[in-house]
Amino acid sequence: MAAPLRADVPDLDARAVALDRAHVFHSWSAQAHVAPFVVAGGRGSTVWDHAGHTYLDFSSQLVNTNIGHQHPRVVEAIRAQAAQLTTVAPSTAHLVRGQAAEAVLGHAPDRFTKVFFTNGGADANENAIRLARLHTGRPKVVSHYRSYHGNTGAAVVATGDWRRVPNEYATGHVHVFGPYLYRSEFWASTPQEECERALRHLERVVQCEGPESIAAILLETVPGTAGVLVPPPGYLAGVREVADRYGIVLILDEVMAGFGRTGAWFAFDRHDVVPDLVTFAKGVNSGYVPAGGVLISDEIAAGFDDRVFPGGLTYSGHPLAMAAVVATLGAMADEGVVENAEAVGREVLGPGLAAIAARQPLVGEVRGTGVFWAVELVADRATRAPVPASVVAAVKAACLARGLLPFVADNRVHVVPPCVVTPDEARQGLAVLDEALTEVTAGL
Repeated sequence: MAAPLRADVPDLDARAVALDRAHVFHSWSAQAHVAPFVVAGGRGSTVWDHAGHTYLDFSSQLVNTNIGHQHPRVVEAIRAQAAQLTTVAPSTAHLVRGQAAEAVLGHAPDRFTKVFFTNGGADANENAIRLARLHTGRPKVVSHYRSYHGNTGAAVVATGDWRRVPNEYATGHVHVFGPYLYRSEFWASTPQEECERALRHLERVVQCEGPESIAAILLETVPGTAGVLVPPPGYLAGVREVADRYGIVLILDEVMAGFGRTGAWFAFDRHDVVPDLVTFAKGVNSGYVPAGGVLISDEIAAGFDDRVFPGGLTYSGHPLAMAAVVATLGAMADEGVVENAEAVGREVLGPGLAAIAARQPLVGEVRGTGVFWAVELVADRATRAPVPASVVAAVKAACLARGLLPFVADNRVHVVPPCVVTPDEARQGLAVLDEALTEVTAGL
């Protein structure tokens, strides 16, 4: 934990905010209304500001610090690599890049033996789309309305939420509704009905668009920012069948869901499906140094043995990022981090959130797996009308006042601590969330 700032030390928190507001242009924000939260340091599942105020991090920043803050093994690996070689061209062979690829592929199905490294999740999806189009010779990509795939040209148009609309410069994108039983688009009343009808909807869109024009179906294995929408049993396997029926490449976006977040190395491990391309980032090295990538099936990779792949990045497989990948995946395996995420979700977060839902009238539904949960807030349980933004802001403020850093999106609080969160920390965070909801409900 950080010690409180001494009285003779300048107010670094105020200085950080002043510099930020003067010079930093923030993403997805109206600049005049940004109120940045200062983080000066962290360890494990805890962060603090310069004044020493500590917060239990139930956001994992942007749902990426799966191994927690400042894991010593990862920090030391970055330091050691920096002392040896800080950067190298992607066209070279560099040992740590090969080791990182080997480490990632060690958790993937056998049909994958190649990795294309990128700088993050958006360009991973961008290049997966490119690979699918080149492999099939087809232009279109089908994705969900409730999705987020990144903020680059094709990735942001593949995204289904509001961020797509002002950025629709890429072409060849089609959207469908995925399963979301709580707010079903298909008048479904059971998970089985939701699954069957969502699959029928997907196939009809494919047929109406012309299967011969569709290169890929791109889905988040578990849509994250859209609401932690764990697919019902059989849905992803059904999507695989549709893709196979029409010769379409299946891309699963594991940028947020991968590397322990769902209590498995890859979220698709639990859904009886193997995709053709897998995109990843975030949890692969907890964002210590930006990194992402695409796992490429052997069939697709072979198509570029004698054909030039028309894509590349100056920092593809950057040595510092690769060292962080090797250390992160090694530490996660040695320390049982993925198993911890599964157990905490099953034994603490799942039951605890269910209990909160039973007693808090603002909670319409909780859903999730591992350390990947969403609490959907409603103004009326009968109509399921979402609470206004002011209520979500009040819940966030009440959490922060009690030392909990939450992740909020639309009418939801996402419970997404690091995969290393302890059972006691998870219980502590849930207790704070429960108190915050009680306070806000009393004030309505």
